[in-house]
Amino acid sequence: MLYFVLKYLHVIGAAVLLGTGAGIAFFMLAAHLGGRPVVIAGVARIVVIADFIFTATAVVLQPITGTLLIQNVGYSIWEGWIAWSIVLYLITGALWLPVVWMQMRLRDLALKAAVEGTALPRQYHQIFWLWFAFGVPAFAAVAIIFWLMIAKPQIAFF
Repeated sequence: MLYFVLKYLHVIGAAVLLGTGAGIAFFMLAAHLGGRPVVIAGVARIVVIADFIFTATAVVLQPITGTLLIQNVGYSIWEGWIAWSIVLYLITGALWLPVVWMQMRLRDLALKAAVEGTALPRQYHQIFWLWFAFGVPAFAAVAIIFWLMIAKPQIAFF
């Protein structure tokens, strides 16, 4: 019974990471393409809140449920699919932390432009493309982790 509870929580956490990441990326990109500072500021405000509520919670719970699953099933942390999942998870985290800061900065720059009635500044566009460049590999890493968890391929870890 414990195994199924842990697995359920782990799968839900993974779905939250993948789903929230996809949703945030979609809404931020759609707002950006619209080019309206007031809309971008509003969307970015909600995206930052969603990242703190959903993504951050899942980020904390995933290693806990994953570790408990490893112990419960008797896997080794050095099994290839597990070890590679951990490496990709750490890479995702290293990319995600700056992305959250970038989202806050994008929000603030868009809000300032909306309040002042000006165009989005050059810095906004620079940060947006950096946000995009960090987000793509982070999202890809989470998708690969999903595949590793489902397929459990027999692959070597160094």
